[in-house]
Amino acid sequence: MNLLLKNIAKHVTLTPEEEERVLSLTEVQTFKSKTVLLKADEVCTQSYFVTEGIMRSYTVDENGVEHVVSFACPEWWMADMYSYLSQRPGQLFIEVNQDAEVIILTKENQEKLYSEVPKMERFFRILIENSLIANQQRLINNLTFTAEARYDKFSKKFHSILPFLPQKQIASYIGVTPEFFSKMKSRMLRK
Repeated sequence: MNLLLKNIAKHVTLTPEEEERVLSLTEVQTFKSKTVLLKADEVCTQSYFVTEGIMRSYTVDENGVEHVVSFACPEWWMADMYSYLSQRPGQLFIEVNQDAEVIILTKENQEKLYSEVPKMERFFRILIENSLIANQQRLINNLTFTAEARYDKFSKKFHSILPFLPQKQIASYIGVTPEFFSKMKSRMLRK
């Protein structure tokens, strides 16, 4: 079964005709590592469902320092949600970390799905609710957990892609400098 349809089936049951309509409104593309799919100040007009590879979203501060907001591995969605939903310029970059195959759904086609396959509105509502919960939990963890505890949670959540991520990006995601991260990992290994 198509990975996208398998992902959708976790939350809603589509008829074969509805599945066909979903597939007809999406497009499969492959991208090489380091390909930037969205830049800050652009309007995000599509979301990406990863079938192979790894993607990340990040922002860059006034000092040119990157801050990783999220990673997406197979069976995960990625978009600049603020920009995608509001159709205003966003603050995120979306970049391919490891050669990727993605299924692209444009905002226009998502709106078509809402009217033509109403179950898809429920599907995306569930995804957005789950994303809101995860983001709130991450914010709380960043405010209350030590860097070691944040890394431990990160390692469990992203265990399948951990070996493929640069240490600098992991450090950024958990909110520490690469230097601190290196020292912290050395301390953890000595324990």
